Amino acid sequence: QLREVVAEVGKYGEFCFDTETTGFDIFNDRIVGMSLAVKPFEAWYIPFKEENTAEYTQIVRPLFEDEGIAKIGQNIKFDLMVLRRLGLDIRGRKYDTMILHYLLDPESRHNMNALSEKYLNYKPIEIETLIGKGSKQLTMDLVNVERVKEYAAEDADVTLQLKHVLYPQVEKIGLQHLYFEVEEPMIAVLADIEMAGVRIDSGALTEYSVELSRRLAELEAQIRTGESTLNINSARQLGEVLFAKMRIAEKPKMTKTKQFCTDEDYLQTFARKHRIVDLILEYRGVKKLLSTYVEALPQLVNRTTGRIHTSFNQAVTATGRLSSTNPNLQNIPVREEMGRRIRRAFIPSDSDHLLLSADYSQVELRLMAHLSGDESLIAAFAHGEDIHAATAAKLFNKTLGEVTSEERRRAKTANFGIIYGISAFGLSQRLEIPRKEAKDIIDGYFESYPKVKEYMDDVVAKAKEEGFVSTIFGRRRYLNDISSHNAVARGLAERNAVNAPIQGSAADIMKIAMINVHRRFAAEGIRSKVILQVHDELVVDMLRSEQERVAAIVTECMESAAALKVRLVVDYGVGDNWLEAH
Repeated sequence: QLREVVAEVGKYGEFCFDTETTGFDIFNDRIVGMSLAVKPFEAWYIPFKEENTAEYTQIVRPLFEDEGIAKIGQNIKFDLMVLRRLGLDIRGRKYDTMILHYLLDPESRHNMNALSEKYLNYKPIEIETLIGKGSKQLTMDLVNVERVKEYAAEDADVTLQLKHVLYPQVEKIGLQHLYFEVEEPMIAVLADIEMAGVRIDSGALTEYSVELSRRLAELEAQIRTGESTLNINSARQLGEVLFAKMRIAEKPKMTKTKQFCTDEDYLQTFARKHRIVDLILEYRGVKKLLSTYVEALPQLVNRTTGRIHTSFNQAVTATGRLSSTNPNLQNIPVREEMGRRIRRAFIPSDSDHLLLSADYSQVELRLMAHLSGDESLIAAFAHGEDIHAATAAKLFNKTLGEVTSEERRRAKTANFGIIYGISAFGLSQRLEIPRKEAKDIIDGYFESYPKVKEYMDDVVAKAKEEGFVSTIFGRRRYLNDISSHNAVARGLAERNAVNAPIQGSAADIMKIAMINVHRRFAAEGIRSKVILQVHDELVVDMLRSEQERVAAIVTECMESAAALKVRLVVDYGVGDNWLEAH
């Protein structure tokens, strides 16, 4: 029967498939079944049992490895990894309905049930009706096959129908090139990175955990001086002490439940003015480091591989950047020494390897120079000047050599702030200077780089006309509030209009670089592997013997990912851990 199904499906130019597994752990869970669909309202379900898996895999192999047949799926990366564990490669074009929808409408939900209700006016079976919820939840292999087949076959059918609706819409707005040149090749690249995983030094984290716990106890003792019963983790008690007792603000901000507000952003406005607030903020920072990373990471090491396997999400951020979950490795704080120490625990796979970290230098400012065409900004990059010092020299009417480190810091904050549409109020808060001085810096900035201001005004005006902005590769960000009567909503949309083309283009450039590195590694038989992508940085688990070649390939692929009016520049470092390499 299975051979007949494979022969039938093989007559079509494309088919949709979906796998059912006992869970989401690629290395420890197993396949339970697979569904296939080629026509709407029809599908096959193939139950896999442990004893027939090897035989069934061989029968379906020609179908999946046929370059000439396109494959359709929803979040196809997961299925790709499931099949790769069975020794199957998915070749040929891949249409992922989740990513197709992400290109059409980046800020909505992209799960199959939501898409089905929106585009097909059909509500699919919820998985909980089969496996239940919470502690009593079953795994799929324990559900009666008659019930599984309805659910699984429906998944393949609905996804096939969604592809028929979504792909023509992607073509209609001209984003098929972005899909096939950037998003589709990224699927296999990310699957490789996730399956490689990252090795961590759990012992080093355990030691660090002792150190941080000691620091927490010290901070707690200092905060509670004179407040012996204070529970620092109680927002209510903290608010009472800070605002009712110590009266650190004349008109304290209140929450909806009429309590004193003690959230991070609000307390930050009192930082460096009240020692207790500084201590509380440090306490919270240390506590977060401990719970989110130092104690959590060793728990996430996969028992089969001995590595951590994060999930990279291609369809989450509105700008096109990748994000990472379970655990989020892109959020490890690197500004403070305490956060940086966590990177020391990320180590190469063995003593034959080192870590290489390659990072774009100021990619967003280079994109601003490219998009605005501002001659002064372009010239500063062309002459290889320190861009923040060059900006400071213009702002404070000095030569490069006369710029002080404080002036450079202000110029750096202005450089990045202006890309994000910072206001005089925002800049004055960041730099802790009067608002008038901040306004003068912003005005001076636009006088120094007049085309940046022109670009910002033009992009907002165009967004008002079209309702969206685009990256240099055509990726869209829709801005529904750009003409809103609500000034706050409109202001946010205007800032996004300026920022999205820059952030989104940086994201596309990084993706193109990753695809090219992946292809070059494969073509040259390189055994080193990319294991992480964080913002503008790539981390490679690099064989010592391949160091020269790998450094050259990574630098070349990253620097040639886009042809801009200014050169893309990459810095890299090598070390025995991520901190050393960065």
